[in-house]
Amino acid sequence: MTETELLTLIRGGENIRVEFKKSTNDVTKDVYDTVCSFSNREGGIIVLGVKDNGEVLGIDPDAIDRIKKDFVTSINNGQKINPPLYLQPETYTVDERTVLVIQVPVSSQVCRHHGRIFDRSHESDIDITDNSDMVYQLYARKSGSYFVNKVTRFQLSDLRSDLIERARMMTTSRTANHPWKSMSDEELLRSAGLILKDEEKQIEGITLAAILLFGKDATIMSVLPQHKTDAIFRVENLDRYDDRDVIITNLLETYDRLIAFGQKHLSDPFVQEGIHSISARDHILREIFSNSLAHRDYSSGYVAKFVIEKDRLYTENANRSHGHGALHLSSFEPYAKNPPISKVFREIGLADELGSGMRNTYKYTQLYSGGTPEFIEDDVFRTIIPLTPIAVEKVGPHNTAHDKTHDATHDKTHDKILAFCMTPHSKAEIAEHCGYKNTKNFTNRYLRPLLDAGSLKMTLPDKPKSKNQKYITVHSE
Repeated sequence: MTETELLTLIRGGENIRVEFKKSTNDVTKDVYDTVCSFSNREGGIIVLGVKDNGEVLGIDPDAIDRIKKDFVTSINNGQKINPPLYLQPETYTVDERTVLVIQVPVSSQVCRHHGRIFDRSHESDIDITDNSDMVYQLYARKSGSYFVNKVTRFQLSDLRSDLIERARMMTTSRTANHPWKSMSDEELLRSAGLILKDEEKQIEGITLAAILLFGKDATIMSVLPQHKTDAIFRVENLDRYDDRDVIITNLLETYDRLIAFGQKHLSDPFVQEGIHSISARDHILREIFSNSLAHRDYSSGYVAKFVIEKDRLYTENANRSHGHGALHLSSFEPYAKNPPISKVFREIGLADELGSGMRNTYKYTQLYSGGTPEFIEDDVFRTIIPLTPIAVEKVGPHNTAHDKTHDATHDKTHDKILAFCMTPHSKAEIAEHCGYKNTKNFTNRYLRPLLDAGSLKMTLPDKPKSKNQKYITVHSE
């Protein structure tokens, strides 16, 4: 959210998804009531330092850090907010005064504040704890809305512990003291809403969302045999395809392979944002893939697609639509289709706040191709990105000599490493991913040049020989 967007939001006043709180020196109790009601209803935005009438008071500068700390500590306390939430207030300046903005996503579970259940109605937080009908409707809405919340009889052993550890590392690389750092695998899954209780069958277990995110391939296929993503490059052979990757695996590795496929076939021309050079291509790919994976309807047998053509690329995925037709940035209202998956994606850094993906895609498409993306809401959701001819042109040397073939292979391996290391991996994992067994030779030939060029960096630069050393791609700014 930009400061201009925040000012527009404040001028629009409070509504079902916007709440103002004075909280100039302390976090008042009713802030947590609103967090709970937003989480139970449609999500929303809380602005601290603003009166109910929209007057910006600002927060005492000496109290900002304390308010942030108190808020984060409280919402991570299961005795106060249950289930615990992981929200981080953001600092903004409006009319030369400092305010804090808290973005609360809709939750897949019923949220309680000190054991009380709150729901949102117009501009008010309503305590519905003692209203059995309203509580029943809330639970029915939560359990019935999200297919991925279905409880299965699978156990933790049916998930991949290495993927859970990867998620844990990705969160701690972004936030050093993230709560997941000290949690066991089971505690992490519970905090993410991936272990639930089926009240009807009276069983507790991991959900379909947990299996999609962290499941073994065999487990995924046993519960969701229709799960598949088809990546296609179709520029010369228009009847079939020039390249293809049929992806049938967990969502984290599906994301990796889609990114690698897009980077393989799309050029990355120089783009400058302000005074910095950036990869507009990678920003676009991140947004469209995280959106497709986090919001698709996994109950459908429709095969999700990522297709690159001569003048456009597009994604398609099954969708539980909230409307029909083209979406427009000025009037678009985002809905969380699979909150537990979206939550994990946000925590590990593959996605941002709800609705930001559309804004970012507009922004980076303008920088990449000068065109305007299309978002079409229906039973199949489509995102279409226009391309310029240079985006899919073959560049580099032709394979007419041995040394040129060697150079192309070398560059391809470098690209493969950088795509794989969008998340941290050990030297052995990278070598295995690229099909090499001799890590010493692999390091000298591939890793060292990337490290020297600044394209790759160590997660423990002060301990280069540590057994816990991993490598991560350096993103262009």
